[in-house]
Amino acid sequence: MSEQANRDDAYPKNGRVILHIDMNAFYCSVHEAVEPERYKGKPLAVGGNIELRKGIIVTSSYSARAKGVKTGMHIREALKLCPDLIVLQPDFDLYRQFSRRFMQIAYNYSPLVEAMSIDECFIDITGSKQFGTPLEIATLIQNRIRDELRLPCSIGIAPNKLLAKMASDMKKPNGISVLRKRDVAKLLWDKPCSYMYGIGSRTGERLRKLNISTIGELAATDEQVLVKHFGVYGSWLKRAASGIDDSPVNPEREQSKSIGHTTTLPKNLTEPADISRVFLNLSDQVARRMRRQKLVSSTVQITIRDPDMKTITRAHTLPVPTENADEIHRLSVRLFEAHWGYGKPVRLLGVTLQSLQPKQSAPIQLDLFDYEKHPKKEQLNKAMDRIRDKYGEDAILTAGMVGNDPSAWIRNHKRRGTSLQMDHLREKGLDE
Repeated sequence: MSEQANRDDAYPKNGRVILHIDMNAFYCSVHEAVEPERYKGKPLAVGGNIELRKGIIVTSSYSARAKGVKTGMHIREALKLCPDLIVLQPDFDLYRQFSRRFMQIAYNYSPLVEAMSIDECFIDITGSKQFGTPLEIATLIQNRIRDELRLPCSIGIAPNKLLAKMASDMKKPNGISVLRKRDVAKLLWDKPCSYMYGIGSRTGERLRKLNISTIGELAATDEQVLVKHFGVYGSWLKRAASGIDDSPVNPEREQSKSIGHTTTLPKNLTEPADISRVFLNLSDQVARRMRRQKLVSSTVQITIRDPDMKTITRAHTLPVPTENADEIHRLSVRLFEAHWGYGKPVRLLGVTLQSLQPKQSAPIQLDLFDYEKHPKKEQLNKAMDRIRDKYGEDAILTAGMVGNDPSAWIRNHKRRGTSLQMDHLREKGLDE
């Protein structure tokens, strides 16, 4: 049989072939790749607020995991389990650079790449048989990421996104796994429902109360029973348990639905000046991110969490969309005063901009008072953005931004960011 015939046989006539690439212990692996002489093979962790030893472990290397270090564990607890653990501050600017590079490798094998977070993506390779069989393509991508970036990754191969994601979790690190629909019953049905991607612990507990403990039992449950208890999500649960998922790999880097920042504070805050400073730093950075995408916001939402982990969110919709940090700051403080008040301790604060729309098409109607002020404010924003783009986020600060709490750190590109923040792909693009 010819090589082309082998490739043709490896692809379904009507279905799809989806890869899920999951970078293994991504943050730690990046540090090992950049400085192997210091970190390679050593128990390593990335944590927040390590100077105060009050932060938590964000991620850990496999050698650290072997000694019991887990994500979400307090740094002090991790150091007791593993005294030789090396705990590093996060460097999100570095992680974003490697994220672009590994997704660029993926993009070489298909234009249909959907970034799910900073360290994972889906690739639809149904039309990529010129590069080889699905297993050959997965091996090529894995080898290139290892050789060019010195990073480990696991890859799942499946007929849909759900099973590809499940497959990539089967062999870590550096694994390649194939999961077909016909294998679902044998490989998954004896697992607890929460093992299924998309089913969290709460849903798993609700299912157990219905005497549905395994994925197989979920697949056998009448759909109407699930819809009765879970609504439309019940239909998805039924289909997922049977390995059915029709969602496409969406290569479009869609306009952000919201832009937000939260910061966990090293100590409880109660004073108005402290609260205002945190909101000012948060407002400054969410406004910066929004302006980079040439968007404006009509809704400002704040998040408040107390020391007992009680969390509330409150939002207000503006009559006129804005891109200005000072407006976002004023509204955030007003929402805090109205719905929380001073004196009660706060451990986390956040600002999220919602109802985003392109600035060019936003209906910004100005009254007579704002008519002269608006162009001046817009020009000031542009000038400040240019200076900070060139010289760094700390090049221009207002007095109210200066402080020692973590809200001031978010201007630091190395420290700020999350695995779900995808601005770095929207700004540069996978094809640049």
